[in-house]
Amino acid sequence: MSFLRLYVRVIALLAPEKKLAITLALANLALAGVFFLEPVLFGRVVDALGGHPGDAPRLIALWAGVGFAGVLANVWVSLHADRLAHRRRLAAIALFFEHAASMPMSFHGEYHTGRLARIMNVGVSNLFNLWLSFFREHLATLLSIFVMVPVALWLNWKLAMLMIALLLCFSVFNAVAVQRTHKAQGEVEELHQEIATRAGDVFGNVTVVQSFTRLAAESRALHDLMTRTLNAQYPVLRGWAILSVLNRAASTLTIVAIFAVGAALHSRGEITVGGIVSFVGFSMLLIGRLEQFATFLSNLFFQSQSLRDFFTVLDRQSEIADRPGAIALPRLRGDVVFEHVSFGYDPVQPALHDLNFRAPPGSTIALVGPTGAGKSTALSLLYRAYDPSEGRVTVDGHDVRDVTVESLRRNIGVVFQDAGMFYRTILDNLRVGNPEADPAQIDAAVAAAEAATFIARKPEGLETLVAERGRSLSGGERQRLAIARAMLKDAPILILDEATSALDNATEARIQRALDRLTVGRTTFVIAHRLSTVRNADLILVLDQGRLVEQGRYDELIANEGLFAQLAQQGKFAPDAPSDEE
Repeated sequence: MSFLRLYVRVIALLAPEKKLAITLALANLALAGVFFLEPVLFGRVVDALGGHPGDAPRLIALWAGVGFAGVLANVWVSLHADRLAHRRRLAAIALFFEHAASMPMSFHGEYHTGRLARIMNVGVSNLFNLWLSFFREHLATLLSIFVMVPVALWLNWKLAMLMIALLLCFSVFNAVAVQRTHKAQGEVEELHQEIATRAGDVFGNVTVVQSFTRLAAESRALHDLMTRTLNAQYPVLRGWAILSVLNRAASTLTIVAIFAVGAALHSRGEITVGGIVSFVGFSMLLIGRLEQFATFLSNLFFQSQSLRDFFTVLDRQSEIADRPGAIALPRLRGDVVFEHVSFGYDPVQPALHDLNFRAPPGSTIALVGPTGAGKSTALSLLYRAYDPSEGRVTVDGHDVRDVTVESLRRNIGVVFQDAGMFYRTILDNLRVGNPEADPAQIDAAVAAAEAATFIARKPEGLETLVAERGRSLSGGERQRLAIARAMLKDAPILILDEATSALDNATEARIQRALDRLTVGRTTFVIAHRLSTVRNADLILVLDQGRLVEQGRYDELIANEGLFAQLAQQGKFAPDAPSDEE
């Protein structure tokens, strides 16, 4: 993406408030006129003082009026440009957040959360600065340059050529600097992304870092990245420092040349002293504007990679999206069918092969098999974390790809092995399941999930803040909150992905009764690890290396003496938790 296209795209994000943006642009046009008039009036005053002193007061008054109008226009532009930039910055945050959060798991597998956060924060900050400077400086600068050059040619083409030469010098110097440092600056930005990713990784796994005494090693690795970043950044900075020197030298030589040529022209009567003063004023104004433009170009250069990363995320199309004409599902009965389903994260090595089965409404389906057999992957296709590469998954006769993602997921409750807690209060985490749940519903779900006792022991009860990723809770506490959250959602299809694996035996016995009540009337998929769950399932699916190798009820599979029977004999299923009927 070229600088011009990138900048146009930045400005295009102002489209929702285009009326105000156009008004600000017109105000900048007025400011450009003021910039043009001031040096002209200055020269006229000098000529008047030399030949017609009586005209000087009128010209000075006009000059003052023009300057005062410019001040008012500048204040108005600054005020409304600030407000516009602040509004659009928040809108850009919302746009990026909503888009990135809606992307499928394949996207989030590519982007570390620390990297995504940096792309959003740095990108939005740079957008804000560019929007603000566009209305405060860039637009007036460009307009004033376009106005000054033709007027200068009209006044005296010989002196105007010196100004045009200065313009060309600035253009060539900046183009060369961009061309020679562009690639290096891209490498610098990539290293900054690595620093953000590394730091985020450490913060997200701080208990591992501390328990394995990795802090010193991680610090060294971060410092190494910083050293590489500086080594890549210094040549870029040196190139732009040389550019600054060349620009300043060209400016100084131009002013000297205007005085020298102007003096020669004046000696031949081709220009007045006021004309020379006007040209010097033009030149000083042009130099100021060109330096502002050079600063803008420099800023855009250093910000360009972060802006490209920002737009790269926004341009990323989700593979999991609503098709044109997708229907919104009502509450489902829960009839689920997998028809010749194959899927692979890597097309060369599919994770699932030709998976066929039906789960009637209200049935319980247990998925068993060795680690890596594809159990969680298969269920992820049901709620469209991914889409099948072949075959289809249907709910109540609808291909899940033909319905809206939101309505599909609204009908499916999931309790993951990793419960997934937000850095919010316990109550807020529960309301993820049902934001409209009333206190009675919350209390009932908490009690059914055996979470009431431990919540009551917390210092602020339901208002207790949960640490990031639930670190302030035990594994069992996190799972009980996740189960309560699923109860509040009250979906007709339920997925339990090792939902009780983090619970002790006594707690699990209580939770299992709650889950038994929860699953009544619902189509339930369980990645099973307890014998009782397997025995009571309406259908057991045995997966091995992504293939459905056996299916049936418990007694049938034991009698077949296949893989399921081997797993049972090898003790791969945990014994039932002891009863706690005391």
